Amino acid sequence: LQFTEEKLGQAEKTELDAHFENLLARADCTKNWTEKILRQTEVLLQPNPSARVEEFLYEKLDRKVPSRVTNGELLAQYMTEAANDFGPGTPYGKTLIKVGETQRRLGAAERDFIHSASINFLTPLRNFLEGDWRTIAKERRILQNRRLDLDACKARLKKAKAAEAKAAVTF
Repeated sequence: LQFTEEKLGQAEKTELDAHFENLLARADCTKNWTEKILRQTEVLLQPNPSARVEEFLYEKLDRKVPSRVTNGELLAQYMTEAANDFGPGTPYGKTLIKVGETQRRLGAAERDFIHSASINFLTPLRNFLEGDWRTIAKERRILQNRRLDLDACKARLKKAKAAEAKAAVTF
């Protein structure tokens, strides 16, 4: 009732400290930017949306995400197989073997980068959103409810004083 009356402009609202309001605004800003950075980093590390959904499901089920072959490693495999077909002694085969080995190393480096970025960058962001932010939101709801209770009590007190004053005038 108090919340509705405040929204309709029929009830007074206790204002919170300006510094505290600033902290709440900064917390909201931090949460929003953290979510955006987290989502975009996930897109950068894994551009395939269905693979991201699969990884999300494995994570929620507390299962190990199966290791995927990177595009560089797959290209390296194709080049090595082609080199073996053409013959490793041919100029084309030698070139494919060299380039294939380089692609394999690039693919392995990409896999290591994705793993490292996930552990060292995405995990702390997720921990903030799933831990600290949930605590902040819970405490904010409790504070809002207490403020509404306080304002409702103030309104009842005001009405009681007004009724008492009116009763004192009639006698």
